[in-house]
Amino acid sequence: TSSSMTSSLTFLFPPTPEVTINYRHGLPVVTLTLPTRSERCRFTVKPMVTTVGAFLQDVQREDKGIERAEVFATDGSKVSDATLMEVLLMNDFKLVINNTSYSVSPPVKDKLSSEHATEMEDIKSLVHRLFVALHLEDHQIRKERELLQKLDHLKEELLPLEQMKARIMDSANAKTSRLLWVGLALMSTQGGALAWLTWWVYSWDIMEPVTYFITYGSAMAFYAYFVLTKQDYIYPDAKDRQFLHYFYRKSKKQHFNVERYNKLKEDLAEAEESLRRLRQPLHLRLPIQEIHDKD
Repeated sequence: TSSSMTSSLTFLFPPTPEVTINYRHGLPVVTLTLPTRSERCRFTVKPMVTTVGAFLQDVQREDKGIERAEVFATDGSKVSDATLMEVLLMNDFKLVINNTSYSVSPPVKDKLSSEHATEMEDIKSLVHRLFVALHLEDHQIRKERELLQKLDHLKEELLPLEQMKARIMDSANAKTSRLLWVGLALMSTQGGALAWLTWWVYSWDIMEPVTYFITYGSAMAFYAYFVLTKQDYIYPDAKDRQFLHYFYRKSKKQHFNVERYNKLKEDLAEAEESLRRLRQPLHLRLPIQEIHDKD
């Protein structure tokens, strides 16, 4: 009879689960028994804002006797304190308080209706627009100040390199011009020598084969230029090629870092473009365009 009465009492008064979760007014409410005070306590959670770490701190704050509070997934891996409660409540988990482990099975939350979901999206969009309206000007001013400081720093680094580059370019231009004038002088001398040999020393019958081989030799020289450079012998291109040859040779002698100079110029152009895009909506009162940082 005693045994029957005991099982009857057990059936009439089942043990209360240690940790339960239910939803009230759309928010999850976690109910658990505090180990020191031995009483049930409810914690209302804002799943999209509250993190696991904040929830555990609230539990420990409520019961000072809790020395350890952690959350583990069903596979035994520890859940990070930075995880949102919304993510945690999607699956079963284990709540460890001191040396006691509780298996928690969150209820399946009903899916929002399409109208309610649309309303929530409208609210989120409104909150986002309000945030942008309140903080946009401060963000623009702060970003503009950062870009101006970056521009000043880049210009300060570029100044000595620009001066050195100007000197090297002047030297390379002078050498290239001298080479062009030397080529003109050699061609003039060659023409004068052929005319003198043709009319004053020999006859055209003798000089004709000479001029033929000179022309053929020039054609071979132009073809050799193409083989070596993979470019046609065009006077402007040949001049630029010779200028670059003198420029890089002079840069190496004066320890001018061309790669670093080009990188600084690219960073300067990028910062100026970002500043222009940032200032445009300030003048036109338009939404700010997104500026991507490359670092």
